[in-house]
Amino acid sequence: MQRKPQGFDPRQDMNCDSYEIFHYLDIKTRHMEVHFHNFYEIFLFLDGDVDYWVEGSVYHLKSGDILLINPTELHKPLPKEETNTYERIVLWLDKTFLSNIENGLLLKCFEQDKKLYRLSSTERKELLPLFDKLVNEYHKDDFGSKAYAYGILLQLLTQLNRLSISRVEASSEKYITSTFISDVLAYIGEHYSENLSLDDLASHFFVSKYYLSHEFKKSVGTSIHRYIILKRLNIAYSLLLDGISPTEVSHLCGFKDYTNFFRNFKTEYGISPKECIQ
Repeated sequence: MQRKPQGFDPRQDMNCDSYEIFHYLDIKTRHMEVHFHNFYEIFLFLDGDVDYWVEGSVYHLKSGDILLINPTELHKPLPKEETNTYERIVLWLDKTFLSNIENGLLLKCFEQDKKLYRLSSTERKELLPLFDKLVNEYHKDDFGSKAYAYGILLQLLTQLNRLSISRVEASSEKYITSTFISDVLAYIGEHYSENLSLDDLASHFFVSKYYLSHEFKKSVGTSIHRYIILKRLNIAYSLLLDGISPTEVSHLCGFKDYTNFFRNFKTEYGISPKECIQ
């Protein structure tokens, strides 16, 4: 029997070091800021009138679509109407946990450029029941539930990797919100360690500060300053986990000084950079 959807949990961090799965149903969709995770996300869209923004690309979603989102990618849902139904299953996978399964074999689906998969009727019959079973078993407290859920997880990941090998992305359902903003995002991604003031960016792209700010906020849904901070923190977190010292990470990620880095990191994650690696 399919489990009833859960109430939405706004947190964007994991409470365990393996995986978590949620089945959400919002009757009244809410605004969500652009955000990122330090883990992999498999997003199964079930119902609603919702597009999805991932690093400058927008995906038109249909029921049964699957999106794969990497830890380095900023993203957010784009509900069409405030009263629109929004139902989905979200699977979070810890980076180390996933890397240790079969020496990272099941990571391959995330290493490709493909993001959106539109399933055939046969693929839907094979994959969608696995999502339902995993949600149900994960949230049970019966004998052997955790082991059973882990077995389902391996089946699901194996099927998704086979899908990524055999199928192309549903690229017809993807569009770039703005070539100009796409270029700005790419520039920030390449130059995050450098000075990226609004004045410098406007000068580089030969536009006014007002035009740049307005177009960026319209397309991305957040300010340039906020986006740059998120991008830097995203990379900083990964570097810390790789064993690089907080002081060096602060410098590598373009923060003016360690105090600035510490304050932003603590605000975003609730822990200090040193606590992140303990």
